[in-house]
Amino acid sequence: MKRMAFAFSVLVLVFAAVTQARADYSVVRFEHGYCRIWWDAGAIPWGTNWIKVANAPDYQSAWAAETALVARGVCK
Repeated sequence: MKRMAFAFSVLVLVFAAVTQARADYSVVRFEHGYCRIWWDAGAIPWGTNWIKVANAPDYQSAWAAETALVARGVCK
């Protein structure tokens, strides 16, 4: 039983080490209308002249959201 518990704990550690960390992204619109992809949705830019206009689970989705916002005229 101890060997099975040890093997299971090793498998759990290996699985935790192999899985990728999830980093959320946001599209942030600054005062003059320019938007940028912010790498951490939980962190905020300095200052008060910005607003989050979109959230995304990965960089590709954030890029697509920024492109769509530029096409709609929300961002420059």
